[in-house]
Amino acid sequence: MEKSGINRRNFVKGATSAAGLFALPRFSIAKSKQSANGKLNIAFVGVGGKGASSIVPLRNENIVALCDVDMANVEATVTHPWTPKVFGEVLEEINSKGAKWYSDYRKMFEEMADKIDGVVISTPDHMHYPIARSALNLGIHVYCEKPLVHTVEEARWIDAAAKKSGLVTQMGNQGKSNAGQRLVYEWIQAGVIGDVKEIVSWTNRPIWPQGIKAPDHSKAIPVKPDSLDWDVWQGVAPRRAYDPSIHPFNWRGMWDYGCGAIGDMACHIMDVPYWALNLGMPTAISATTTAFNDYSSPSSAMVTFEFPRRGKLSPVTYRWYEGGLIPPIPEGLEASVYDDKGGGTIIYGEHAYIYSDTYGKVVRILPDAKFRAMKSNLPPRTLPRVKGTHQKNWTDGIRGELTPCSDFEYASGLTEMALLGNVAMRAQRRIEYDAKAMKITNVPEANQYLTKEYPDGWILS
Repeated sequence: MEKSGINRRNFVKGATSAAGLFALPRFSIAKSKQSANGKLNIAFVGVGGKGASSIVPLRNENIVALCDVDMANVEATVTHPWTPKVFGEVLEEINSKGAKWYSDYRKMFEEMADKIDGVVISTPDHMHYPIARSALNLGIHVYCEKPLVHTVEEARWIDAAAKKSGLVTQMGNQGKSNAGQRLVYEWIQAGVIGDVKEIVSWTNRPIWPQGIKAPDHSKAIPVKPDSLDWDVWQGVAPRRAYDPSIHPFNWRGMWDYGCGAIGDMACHIMDVPYWALNLGMPTAISATTTAFNDYSSPSSAMVTFEFPRRGKLSPVTYRWYEGGLIPPIPEGLEASVYDDKGGGTIIYGEHAYIYSDTYGKVVRILPDAKFRAMKSNLPPRTLPRVKGTHQKNWTDGIRGELTPCSDFEYASGLTEMALLGNVAMRAQRRIEYDAKAMKITNVPEANQYLTKEYPDGWILS
């Protein structure tokens, strides 16, 4: 660990043992908690793994608390190739300023809620809603990684809770802050490519196991690392013996904890057309998949979303491809985008089409000949561009300067739309969806996948 520039003794200093399970508080605390220097007091739930990518951009705020169930994973994150290189340095800096460490977010909120302005949640998907809802109940602004929640019902709950709280929220679909997304929105709104009736998106995910069976512990149960609080990690999920095939990364493909490839990436990749075309909720969804089971999502899938007419906008058929499946290559788009970009979207218009990469950073009108012909008539800029990072967009909102670009009112709908793809996969039939009633009307047994059961002691709605 010395090579990483971080000292383990400082790392774990102040860590608090897990608290027992208790109900999420229903009350709200109105308070001003900014530090004397005007910085916001920020806490993090989930430091290892994805948490690092938000801690670094927010290092100049006053980070008062950090919570993670596995300190060994936090340490491993410091040297992981996907981690910002300065992460170890930033953690040392945070520790030197006296931030408190916890292994249970409930204990952190119990002790420090009145000292926290905002919390960043970077946990497995199944714990997004419980932690975010608890924070909102306590009057704490929330930034939560994508997908915003684990089920369609939770999307409705978190939207209502955020609106009621009046607090500042943001989902971590970072591409929403890219200028390219705004450019596509302006092109679509101005009718540059004409009427849109077809969209395709794809991702190279999963890059973790899917279509697998649950671990067989009939002969032996793996030894849990001392660094891991497995009970707190499981949270609201059904109780299962620890297995290294689940934590710290592969939970993404397991229904009890993650949302599969579409849940992991659709809030990035489908964001541009969902916003620019005001897609709303699909009325029907179908899926073709490889084999899967009640434990894990399929290794490959194609999902078709059918969106109805929206005012003057035509109905849209939207196809999602994952697990090595890709859509046909249109004229003018190099095949390499399917191999080296991780994912993308093509919005087909009657005059031309728009290509966007995974995060809406690289966007193009194609074929090139059509783009050259219309280049002089492209619309003027109508939307403000985000200044700084996606995380700063959230903190600027807390300071009252703006409304964040992916607040929970918006993000809950985007997430619900994506999660309906999982419902169609699990139903293995074309499902018809009544969004107003939050009900699948033609396959009643599929409604079970819109929600889930929770352990006793958790107040969630």
